[in-house]
Amino acid sequence: MEIADFELERYFARWEFDVAHLLCASDPEPVAMRELLALADDEVMALWDGLHLGYTEAPGHPLLRAEIAGRYEHVTPDQVLVCSGAQEAIFLTLGAMLGPGDHAVVVWPAYQSLHEAARASGAEVTLIELAHDEGWALDPARVRAALRPTTRVVVVNAPHNPTGALFGRDVQDELVALAEEAGVWLLSDEVYRLLEFDQAGRLPQAADRSERAVSVNVMTKAFGLGGLRIGWVATRDERLLGRIAAHKDYTTICNSAPSELLALAGLRASDTLLARARAIIDRNLPLLDEFIAAADWIEWVRPRAGTIGFPRLRSDVPAEGLAEKLIAAEGVLLLPGSAFGHPGNHIRIGFGRRDLPEALARLSHFADTRFGRFGTR
Repeated sequence: MEIADFELERYFARWEFDVAHLLCASDPEPVAMRELLALADDEVMALWDGLHLGYTEAPGHPLLRAEIAGRYEHVTPDQVLVCSGAQEAIFLTLGAMLGPGDHAVVVWPAYQSLHEAARASGAEVTLIELAHDEGWALDPARVRAALRPTTRVVVVNAPHNPTGALFGRDVQDELVALAEEAGVWLLSDEVYRLLEFDQAGRLPQAADRSERAVSVNVMTKAFGLGGLRIGWVATRDERLLGRIAAHKDYTTICNSAPSELLALAGLRASDTLLARARAIIDRNLPLLDEFIAAADWIEWVRPRAGTIGFPRLRSDVPAEGLAEKLIAAEGVLLLPGSAFGHPGNHIRIGFGRRDLPEALARLSHFADTRFGRFGTR
């Protein structure tokens, strides 16, 4: 299999564990093990205390699949496949959907696997580019126009990474309708769902909307449990789910037994974990608003959900140069838009970590003292 280097992951592999502050982290503050175990109910703790480290059921622990299915309106436990993070879920799903001669339509910029896993399967990919100057809005007419007789899947991500944008229910309605009319799948990456700033704007999960839809989610982004590496695929297309499960036999086979029980504990304590993440966002976002409003070198379309935004750098400040010099000067990591293959002069910034005030203070100090080197002052 030929597949392009995952630029974002290569960038993080180089810098993530050698800096003081991740000002581009896409997840909320990670939850401590003791904190999660303190939230576990009696049933989970009994299973935890009696856990044997053998192989687990390939589709996922029955209690975990039931807990996941209970978060949907029309999905049963047998229509859920637990995976090693959303990354495996995306890779397996696109691999099961696509092959040489097929075509995929993918909204972009995007988490790279949403389009590169499709290309690696042998499919052609059409990218539907979102634009800063259009508020990162998605026009379903452009998606419809991109469809071909060979199109097998339309891939969307809402709430959106890296912009924090969130399209409306009317857009989702149109995407579901075109998928059903064209007989293609709608693959919906929903990993930031439940972190909408206005909960009235929360979209239904795609798997509830149509038998042609597939929802992918994970314990990382909303719950702060990325280290568990537990995600899932949910779809009412059981034939497709069977193909995805068959592909899983060639990757992880089954999931980590401790991680599945900890994910079960997290889902059962989801109200507490979500309140924790939202409290951090609610504290940090006004600080970031104030910072961007006061700066003359950066602007953004304010996110509507999640823990990330995609500001644009003004003038001739290069994103890659800014990021590298900031690391050296202040030990703060930003993510250049080039990690998404995006040609615009953007950076991804994260606001889900508790150390944002200090990281932002260091960025402010850097901006005040160093921008002359970029010829902006």
